[in-house]
This record gives sequence, C-alpha cells and structure tokens, in this order.
Amino acid sequence: MVYHGGKLSFLDEEQKEQVHEKSLRVLEEVGVRVENEEALNLFKDRGADVKREEEIVRLPAEMVEEAIETAPSQVTLYGRSEEHNIELGGTRVHMGTGGTAVNVLDIDSGDKREAVSEDVANTARLVENLENIDFFVIPVFPNDAGKEGADEARFFNALKNTRKHIMGGVYTLEGIKKVVDTAVNIAGSEEEFRERPFISFIANIMSPLSMEKEYTKYFHYAVERGVPVLGPPAPIAGATSPITLPGTIVQTNAEALFTVTFSQVIERGAKTLYSVVPTTMDMKTSDFRFGSIEMGMMNAACAEMAQYYDLPVYNTAGVSDTKIPDIQAGYEKMSTVLLSALSGANYIHDAAGLLNSGMCVAYEQYVIDDQILGISNRVLRGLEFSEERLAFEEIKEVGPGGNFLTCDSTLKYMRSEFFDDALHENSDWDDWVEEGSPDARERAKEIARDILSEDHESLVDERVFE
Repeated sequence: MVYHGGKLSFLDEEQKEQVHEKSLRVLEEVGVRVENEEALNLFKDRGADVKREEEIVRLPAEMVEEAIETAPSQVTLYGRSEEHNIELGGTRVHMGTGGTAVNVLDIDSGDKREAVSEDVANTARLVENLENIDFFVIPVFPNDAGKEGADEARFFNALKNTRKHIMGGVYTLEGIKKVVDTAVNIAGSEEEFRERPFISFIANIMSPLSMEKEYTKYFHYAVERGVPVLGPPAPIAGATSPITLPGTIVQTNAEALFTVTFSQVIERGAKTLYSVVPTTMDMKTSDFRFGSIEMGMMNAACAEMAQYYDLPVYNTAGVSDTKIPDIQAGYEKMSTVLLSALSGANYIHDAAGLLNSGMCVAYEQYVIDDQILGISNRVLRGLEFSEERLAFEEIKEVGPGGNFLTCDSTLKYMRSEFFDDALHENSDWDDWVEEGSPDARERAKEIARDILSEDHESLVDERVFE
C-alpha cells in the first residue's frame, strides 16, 4: 500500500522562494569546490564558471533551473520482485534503513563489537522479513573485508538476502564496477538492468560545498552505467553549516541542487534524487547530534523544498544518539520519523536499526523500528470517511447501553482499522511476571532470533558472483 504525507508544513510559499533565491546565490556567487579534472571540464563545457586553480565551480541560476526541469520528477527504485518496487515523487512516503555503522550490539550479550560481513547478510534478512521497512540501504561496514573488499561484501551479501531495493555508499571504483557487472548478470543484460535497476549508490557531497575527487568519480561512473545515484550533503548546524536552522536549510538546499545539476550535466534525465541529511551539534559539548528534533524539522522542511521543485527526495529520520534500544531511542526515532513522513518525504533513510548517532546497529532495533514505521504509516493512512464508516445506522440500532461486538462492521473491520503492533504488551500483570517480565527490547530480540534461525537459501544464483 502507498501512503501519502503532505499533512505537515514548516515553510510557507514565501519562505520556500526565499530559500530558493538564497540557494541560487550560494551556487552562483560562492560556488562548490570540485576536486576532479574531468568534472571541471564537464561543468565548463555546459556553461559553468570554473576557476581551475581554486577548483571552484559557480553555477549560473539558469543552469540550475534547467537541471531541475530535466531531472525526473518521478523515480522508481526497483526491487527484484514487483511488490518491492517503490515509486518516488510527490508526497508518496517510503521508509527504510541506512547508515554505515562500524559496530553492532550483540543480540545475546548486548556487548558492542565490530560489524562484519555476516551482519550485512543478517540485517538484510531481517529487512526482507519486516513488512514496514520498504528498502534496504546497507547499514553496516564489514570490517573483515576492509575498504578494498567492502563494496563486494556489502552488495553481494545484501543481494543474497533481500529482494527489496538495495542502496549503499561505495568505496572503490573497482568494487563499484564488480557490483554493477554482477547486477547486470542477475538482470540478464545491460539493457534489462538499465530499465529496472534494483541497486543504487550514494556518493556524498561534503559540507560545506565540496565534492571530493573519488566520490565525484564514483558519482560520474554510476550515471554512465545507468545506476541511480545521489550525493546527499550532511551539514552539521553550528559546525559545517550555519547554526541557524534556516541558514542550514539554505546551504543544504544549495548542495542538494548542485548534485542534481551534476547528474544532469553528465546525462540529461539521469535518475537521481534531491538528497539531504541536515543534522545538528550539541553546543554544550560539541558532540554530533543525529537524533535531535531540529534535525527532524530541517529534514521535513527540505522535503517541502523538493516538492517545491517537483523532485523526488531522499532524506533522513529515525536515528538516535543513545547507545542501546531504550526510551531515548523511542522518542527520538518516533518524533523525527513522523515529521518526515507527515511532510511527505519520499525516501526516508536511516529510519530503522541505527543507534549511537549512526555508529552502531542492533538487530532487535530493526524489529522495534519496524513497528514505529508501521505506526507512522497508520497515521498517514488517516481517518477513512464513508457513509458506512460514519456508522449512524449501527449507533441507532445498538442504542443506549448496548455494545457493538456483534455488529457486522466489527467483524468486517476488526483486522484493518487498528494497527496490529507485534510488540504491544497488554497482558494481565501476573501473566506477564510469570513469563519473565519481558520488556519490548526482549520481545524484539525473540522476533529477530526467530527470523534469523529460519532455514534460508541465497536469493540469487551463486554463480553470478564467480
């Protein structure tokens, strides 16, 4: 089922126009550092003002606005089965995983340990079996594979264990080539893969206003191979962007528009998303804040800017700064996910599994967050009005002092009207104590263990990896 947001707004039309105008001035008067000769040449050929000695690219306003027009307003990210295709654009909302965590909380001991390739496989299996998580942004770095083997370890383990769309950051050009070639083999041909790409890449722009040499190369290669690619900036308000929320929104918007323009400079109509990850800093400690409510507000506002441009948006919600699945994780995750969902963000990444400011994941947290996403979808579904649902005739029939347990509508809607929360605890106190007084985290662990203990086979023919 597709859910729509657009029910929450932080920006009025005048404010959107102000953000747009200031962003164009940033790109035209300040510019972006691009540390890549080939990219500098491309921009120069398309009419940008390129200062080679400084590696600065300044974009005329008309060049940016043309890119906004040529970039697709709708992008489909395909799964390997049709039910997992996700169409992005407008106010359609999809939520999934994200991050590149280097650590995992062990599901049995609770101790923090380094993430390895098996954790990529296990998180993919969890996502495959959790119905409210729509896509799989590869959430952990396989320390056992190292940088040189990371791309293969991440994407190959993901492909073996989920049919949902797979996105991930990338680390080497050679690794990217192997991943794309393998995806082409799975698809059957280069043409079929270009028609229905079931993987996509992240090659970040660095805040403030910089594109690093290697990421620029990866971004360029992905566009040439027909792989959807995005370059989300992740400015930290007060550190790598202005401390004011509107100031950070302007910078974030400018950086997002730059990567959209870059995609269109490489290939007109290239599949990309307006992509943002604005965050904050704790001004008392200088620590990075990934779960703040202001982070949620800025991401929701940026979703409105994407709708202003009629571009599909990738944004961020559902991260917590706490170290374990506790009450802080609950309120930080729920608040930012709901803000982005209600604003109509299309592709909300980082929305499941992450803790410790994105540095750690926990298997049970995926189960907990799956419920948070389900609750958010229930909110988006809203109140469904019809003559039948207004239920006047039933109220009249039952009358004062009666009950509605045997009404036809109770039987008809009992499985669909309320969200079925798998973690909900509402048993008798004595029964709960007799069962060991499990909290939501323990119940989530059991669900995760059940999923991971089931017999399973690779979801792709192993010969494609040879």
